[in-house]
Amino acid sequence: MAEPKPPWWLKPMNKLLMVVMKTGLMKDGPLVLTVTGRKSGQPRSTPITPFEVDGQRYVVGGFPGADWVRNAQANPNAVLVRGKVREPVLMVELSPEQARPLLRRFPTLVPTGVGFIKNAGLVTGPHPDEFEALAGRCSVFRFDDV
Repeated sequence: MAEPKPPWWLKPMNKLLMVVMKTGLMKDGPLVLTVTGRKSGQPRSTPITPFEVDGQRYVVGGFPGADWVRNAQANPNAVLVRGKVREPVLMVELSPEQARPLLRRFPTLVPTGVGFIKNAGLVTGPHPDEFEALAGRCSVFRFDDV
């Protein structure tokens, strides 16, 4: 089965969202993740919605093989940005076994992400079993301080 592709409007919408986020007006919600492009070597940014479990922060790649995921896999050094605050982090990709319990909790912890992943055709709703089944298909990263 072919993996779903992001909708055509996602990149323009992400660019607009990042402009709004840079103003600092959005205090909660998404952060901007900047990783090094695996081919270009240039910084590549995208909005993400991290979540916290037991004091650790995580993020789920909403599309299998997304560019930012492949970039993070190639170079795990990244920067999280909220407004004018920049935080260097190391992105540690979890094994499917480590990811399962986090994916199971994702619908509750990141309800805004449910619709995104549902629209991608990866799940039918906010069912923990369906999200858990994405382990090994959708990458899950932990953010470690550097």
